[in-house]
Amino acid sequence: MTETGARLLVLWVADWPVIAYVREHRGVSGAPLALIGSGVVQSCSAAARAEGVRRGMRQREAQSRCPGLRVSRHDPGLDARAFEEVLTALEAVLPGVHPVRPGTVAVRVRGPARFYGGERAAALRVVATAAELGLPGARVGVADGLFAAEQAARSADAAGIVIVPPGEQAAFLAPLPVNVLGDPELGGLLPRLGIRTLGGFAALAPGDVAARFGPDGARLHALAGGRDPRGAAPRIPPREFDVRVGFETALDRADQVAFGVRGIADAFIAGLLAQRLVCTAVRIEFTTENGDGSDRVWLHPRSFTAAEVVDRVRWQLDGADLRSGVTEVRIRPDAVDPAGAHERGLWGTGPDEGVHSGLSRVQGMLGHRGVLTAVPAGGRSPAERQAMVPWGDRPVVARDPTPPWPGALPPPAPATVYAVPRPLSVRDAHDRPVTVDERGALSAPPAVMVSQTGARRRLTAWAGPWPLDERWWDAREARTASRFQAVDAGGEAWLLVLDAEGWWAHGHYD
Repeated sequence: MTETGARLLVLWVADWPVIAYVREHRGVSGAPLALIGSGVVQSCSAAARAEGVRRGMRQREAQSRCPGLRVSRHDPGLDARAFEEVLTALEAVLPGVHPVRPGTVAVRVRGPARFYGGERAAALRVVATAAELGLPGARVGVADGLFAAEQAARSADAAGIVIVPPGEQAAFLAPLPVNVLGDPELGGLLPRLGIRTLGGFAALAPGDVAARFGPDGARLHALAGGRDPRGAAPRIPPREFDVRVGFETALDRADQVAFGVRGIADAFIAGLLAQRLVCTAVRIEFTTENGDGSDRVWLHPRSFTAAEVVDRVRWQLDGADLRSGVTEVRIRPDAVDPAGAHERGLWGTGPDEGVHSGLSRVQGMLGHRGVLTAVPAGGRSPAERQAMVPWGDRPVVARDPTPPWPGALPPPAPATVYAVPRPLSVRDAHDRPVTVDERGALSAPPAVMVSQTGARRRLTAWAGPWPLDERWWDAREARTASRFQAVDAGGEAWLLVLDAEGWWAHGHYD
C-alpha cells in the first residue's frame, strides 16, 4: 500500500487512442482522424482539432466542421493492448509503475528521485524514454496527489515537465476550470452558479457541498482543494509465457521443424495450465538464416492443445514462402482465458474437431483469408449487412449490426447477394423505361425486367420504392437510390435498385 498524499510522477500521452489506432493500422499520423464511440468523438488527432473537432462532439457535427475527417470506431481494447509496450519500457527505468488508464501512468517519485538525483532528473528520464518509444507528445507532471500530478502533466509546456512544489497543489489547481474534474453535470452546473474555477469550488464549505451535491460532489470538492487520498499501487508485470527453440543447423523441411518444437509446445501448454489458463490465440514466429521469417496469429474457437500448436507450426511453414532455412521458432500466447471458462460440456460444445482441423489446414495452405465465414454486420443494404471473416478469427466488424439502421431494406433479405450488382433495365407496359422522380413517385408500374443479354422477364408483382439517401454531407460518398422487390412470371423474386447510373439486380430470393 502507498502512503496517502505521497508525491507522484504522472506520465500523460496526449491522444493515446489515436496513436494506438495509427500504429495498429499503419495510418498517416498527421491526417485528421476521429475515433467514435456511442455516436460521439472519444478522441481526435491534432489535425482534427485544428479544424474545430473536439472530444465529446457528435459525429455529424465533427464531419461538418472537417469535411476531410476520417472516422473510425474507438476500440478501448486496442488502447490497452498497445499501452503494454509503454508500460514494459517504463518498468525498466521506474519500478512500481501504476497504470491509471491507457495513455496515463503514475509512480511514486521518491525512489526514482533518489536514484536519478532529483524529481526533475527523474522526469527528464521518463520524457527521454517516451521519446525513444516514438511518443514526442508525452508530458510529465509531479505533485502531491494523483489528480494534481495529472493536471500538471496535462498543462506541461514544450519542455514536457511541470513540477508542483510540495504543499502548493491547491494553489496550482485554483485557476483551472471546473470541467477538468471530469463530471459533465457538475461542470455544467457550477458555471451557471458563478463558480468557474477549481479555486472557487474549493472555497465552498465542505458541508454545504456534501449536502447539495452528495458524496460524489464532496469527493470532487476535495480534489479541487488539492486533497487527494489516492496513491499509486505498483503493477505486477504479467508472467512471461513465451517459449522458443533454436536450431544450430537451419531446417528447411516443415516436418523437421514441427518435430523440433514438440517439446516447447508441451512446455508452453503446461506453463499456462499451471496458472489455470488456456490459450485461445497463439502467435508463432519463425526466424530464418536470411532474416525474412514469418509471423502469424492463429485463433482457436475453444483452446489450444500442444498437438494443435505443433499443427499450426507445420501449416504455417507449408503456407509461408521462406527463402532460407528456419533457425529459431518462438511461440507466445496472444490471448488467454481462465481454464474454467473452457471446460467441455457434458454433451460436447464447440465445433466438430474434424471440421475445425480440416478447415484450419486448408487455411494454412491457402493463406489467412483462404477460408472465410460470414458474420452479420451493420448497414442498409444486404451487401453491407454481411462481412467475411477468416476461419477461426473472432468476428470483428466495422459496423455494429445491433443499432437501428433507419432506411434499411425491410425483411425478408435475399438469400443470394451478388458481389457485383448485375445491370439491367425495367420497363413499363408500353416498353418505356421506369423512372422515379425526386418525390419518390414512379413514372409507371414496372412490367418487364430486361437483362443485359436481352432476356425479358414479365413482372407479376412488385413492392417499393424504398428510398435510400446516405452521407449527403460527403460529396464523394453520397448515395441516393430507390429499392424494389419484384416477382417475375416464373415465380422468382428479385431485389432491384435504381440509382443515378440505372437499374441493377442486387440479389435473388431463393
